[in-house]
Amino acid sequence: MNDEEISAVNNEDIENEEAEVTVEKVSEENENAAEAEDKTAEELKAVKDQLLRTMAEYDNFRKRSQREKEALRAEIVTNVTSQFLPVMDNLERALAAECSDENYKNGVKMICDSFNETLKNLGVEEIKSDGEMFSPSFHQAVQKVPGGDAESGTIVQTFAKGYKIGDKVIRFAVVAVAE
Repeated sequence: MNDEEISAVNNEDIENEEAEVTVEKVSEENENAAEAEDKTAEELKAVKDQLLRTMAEYDNFRKRSQREKEALRAEIVTNVTSQFLPVMDNLERALAAECSDENYKNGVKMICDSFNETLKNLGVEEIKSDGEMFSPSFHQAVQKVPGGDAESGTIVQTFAKGYKIGDKVIRFAVVAVAE
């Protein structure tokens, strides 16, 4: 081989080596890009998961706050109503009392009706008692009386009306029960 051929072969070998180095660099860059893409995809997945968890936590917080607010409202209405029930009892006693002044009696009746309407608007219901079967969930028996023609366990007299909001008793009805 002459010098030109050797030089051409050496140039070709150098070009082949450079090509191999370039191919290796490209392969290495592709692997690095694939790794970076995988890492980015994992980070994106982690961020999405964190976002979903945060959204779920916020939704649970909102629902829990709403339930607590409703429970607090019911508790406040119960406490305030229980303080006003003796006033209602006195108004009903005033209505039952004999009175010669009809205007006075009508005024008391209007106040009593207004009070009942306010209680109804707050969700307060009167517990049925007279003629009903005794239920310890809603009634407090303070006396047993001979039944006569009433069935045993039937409420024959109500001494104080009971009130409830939904299933929560504000005040038990104080009653007399047939033996």
